[in-house]
This record gives sequence, C-alpha cells and structure tokens, in this order.
Amino acid sequence: MPLGIYTYLCRNFYSLKNILPEIFNIVVKTQGGLEPLLAEELRILGATNIEEHKRAVSFDGDKALLYKSNLCLRTALRILVPIRKFSALNEQELYDGVKQINWSEYMDVDGTLAVEGSANSELFNHTKYIALKTKDAIVDQFREKFGKRPNVDIEQPDLRLNLHIHQHECTLSLDSSGESLHRRGYRAEANMAPLNEVTAAALIIHSGWNGEGVFMDGMCGSGTILIEAAMYAKNIPANIIREWFGFMGWKDFDKELWKQIRDEAIAGIKESKATFIGNDSVFKVIEIARGNVLKAGLKDEIQLTNKRFEEQRPPEGGGILIMNPPYGERLEIEEINTFYKLMGDTLKKYFTGFDAWILSSNKDALKHLGLSTSKRLIVYNGPLECKFHKYEMYRGSKKQPHSSAIAG
Repeated sequence: MPLGIYTYLCRNFYSLKNILPEIFNIVVKTQGGLEPLLAEELRILGATNIEEHKRAVSFDGDKALLYKSNLCLRTALRILVPIRKFSALNEQELYDGVKQINWSEYMDVDGTLAVEGSANSELFNHTKYIALKTKDAIVDQFREKFGKRPNVDIEQPDLRLNLHIHQHECTLSLDSSGESLHRRGYRAEANMAPLNEVTAAALIIHSGWNGEGVFMDGMCGSGTILIEAAMYAKNIPANIIREWFGFMGWKDFDKELWKQIRDEAIAGIKESKATFIGNDSVFKVIEIARGNVLKAGLKDEIQLTNKRFEEQRPPEGGGILIMNPPYGERLEIEEINTFYKLMGDTLKKYFTGFDAWILSSNKDALKHLGLSTSKRLIVYNGPLECKFHKYEMYRGSKKQPHSSAIAG
C-alpha cells in the first residue's frame, strides 16, 4: 500500500485505554479493482470522509460502524485501525519504535497476540522477520514490567496487529477482523478451484442485479456465487455466521453494542423475490455445494442439480446467469475452445431472455462462445486477471453494440 494512505490514516493516534474516540479513521483492505464497490458499500452504511486507495478504502466512523463494517461489508478483506506511525532505518529502530508504545493499554499480560507484517522497502524485505521483531518488542516490554509475557496465538489472539513498512515509514494497526473477511464461515469444503467469496459478491454487484427473478449458475462448483447472491437478495449480513472478529478480544470490546448492531442487522433480513438455481456436472462437487448451502442456512432458497451445462433447461421468462467456467489450465487448447463453443451454443438455444455473465481468464476461449458482448469488465480471481463479460441473450441472432468498462 502506498505511503500516502498510511500518512493520511495516521494523522490522529489514540489508545484503547478507555474507549475509542467518538469518531476515528479506519482502513478497509480489499482486492484490486473492487475499491469503488467497497466505497459505495461504506456510503450505504453511513461512513464519512471516504477515500479510495490502491486495494483499500479509508473512512471515518465510530465503534458501532467499525463493528457493522466487519459484519456487513461484502467486498472487504480486512479492517484495520491505525494506532501509530514512526520511522525506522534498521531492525533496532523498528524494535525501539514498537517498544515505545504502552502495550498494557491494549492487552493484558495473560492475553495472546499475533503480528502480521507487510513491506515495500529496500531496508526491510522479510515480512516474517519484521513481524517477529515487533512481537519481541511487545513481549519484552511485558516481561520487564510484569516478570512474565503474553503468549502468541496465530489462530484467535486477543490482539492481532498489522505492521506495514513503506521504505522507512512504519505503521502499526489493530486488526479488527481477525481472519480475512472472505472467510464467511459457510464454506466447509471447496472444489479444486474455489471462487473467493469476496470475488463472488463483487460479480453480483458488478452485474447490477436487482435481487429479483431467476438467478442461475450453470457451473456452480461449491456454490459460492449462489450463496452470495441469495445473501445479497435477502439482505443477509455477509459475516453473520462468523462467531469471532478481532475486535472481540480488545480490552474495550462493547458486548452490548455488538449485540445491538447484530440484532439490527438480523432484523433487516427480508424475504427473497428470487429463484436460485445451480447445476454442476460433477456429483461430488454438487454434494459439497449442498453442504455449504445448508451451513449458510439457505437450503430452502437454492435448488441444486447434477447436470452437464448443455443438459440444463432454465425456466421461461429470462433472468440472470453468472458463471465461472474452467479457464483451461488442465485442458488442451482445442478442448477448451470446443467447451466454450458448446457453452455458447447452449446459451443461444435455451437461455433466451437471460443476461449471461461469464468470468474467465482465457480471452481466446471466450471468443469461441460466438456471442457479442454488451459489457466488459476486468475482475481479478486471485492473481489471475479475468474478463467478466455480459451477453444479452435475445431471440435470433441480434447483435449488441460493444461497450467496455474497466473495474480492475
């Protein structure tokens, strides 16, 4: 992350000795290209002073909004609260800078901690080492003060810290999320190439779907797109299933406020006006999807069947189809091109009235769909730059004009 964002985010420092200030600055990390979607989510939640950065969005809010953001944001990966910035030219200065903070304000000696590091620096290029030096400074301070030290717990610590170094500028932040927010808690298993939950949510938001009518995924894999779509349509908070967030281990965790935020979010869940249909050709994968749908509490919302895509017959009247088909990593070029042609033929023959959105990193294979795009976006699926194309399936061979928009 560029230095500018950290300089901006850390203009005001504070501690958790009593409570957080009424309004404070927060940074939300996300995937590249999703910053505008995340910024709009934050506007809807009531955030102010929103600014987009590279793979992050910053905003001003209170503790209630911090809790609500962790619970509700669909395109967020991690939510940080910066507490201090300092300069360090070597490991000793890093150690000393961390040790200057009174860590007993943030955690108890019997508590647990974890430190994650990231760096864009010629001086510090080993992220595990800078995390280790940060941890050493904290536990040494406790040992000198109390004669004992806190333990490390990388799974569920009371205090998870994020250290970022840009050249010689060090920023320490409290990690309010704990585990990455894409881990919603419903996906117990995944197939060979699972789609990240945040990416799936982004596809749905990018499509402009209004949450009504028929929603299909003809190659649903572990069911992530369908589950995210159903949660979106029903206004179910993205992380309602999660039992733990990083802020729950903080000394000023407000249980009553958290209960109020969660209860209000649950009260906002609504009945769906959509029909969700998913198919996959692999029986084992469909069974995994069924388990995930069950864990998400959406068994009565999502229909799943074991069929090849060309065997599927959607309901009449149209709808929306979002798919993440194979990109061809494990297929010969001729095979993947034939596969995409068959997919395109099936769409033309049976999906009249549908808006079909296809995500793929294989530009050549997409051409073999034999369809005209009405919208083109760029979306990253992990490290892969993918095309997210919209095809409006009208009766006959009507061609749609090309348009393009960049979202990544």
